[in-house]
Amino acid sequence: MPDLVAKTDLDRRLAGLVEPIINELGYSLVRLRFSGKVTKTLQIMAERPGGGINIDECAEISREISALLDMENPIKDAYVLEVSSPGIDRPLTRLEDFDAWKGCRAKLGTSFGIDGRKRFSGVLQGTSGDEVLIEIPEGTIGLKFAWLEEARLAVAQELEVD
Repeated sequence: MPDLVAKTDLDRRLAGLVEPIINELGYSLVRLRFSGKVTKTLQIMAERPGGGINIDECAEISREISALLDMENPIKDAYVLEVSSPGIDRPLTRLEDFDAWKGCRAKLGTSFGIDGRKRFSGVLQGTSGDEVLIEIPEGTIGLKFAWLEEARLAVAQELEVD
């Protein structure tokens, strides 16, 4: 099963620390990434159940997580903490996300080639068991959730003006 919420071992360890705090505050962790070579950044995306989050709620999460990370000290180097909403082109990180966003345009990437391609763009059609259904120009196909390396909505693409 892929972990689209937290990819690396460090990401998963950090998610294990911060997710209980985020949940306790009444939010859900959407994605966590620790990245950067020169300036290190811990990026956390969160939202209210049912979606949405505002800047004051992001600040609340940031304060609580900062206190926890200062106490636990899981990151030895200096870093910047960013807490944000998933945004308009939100990542899809859990199987249930694909049902929640059924009917929306999305871009999916697999960890290996399937019939010569690793990228799929189309309209989400929900799920069937452990498969994500997406309508692409060739028809509706099912991709096992475990095959996904990345997935996100493609709403901004629809909003582009020619």
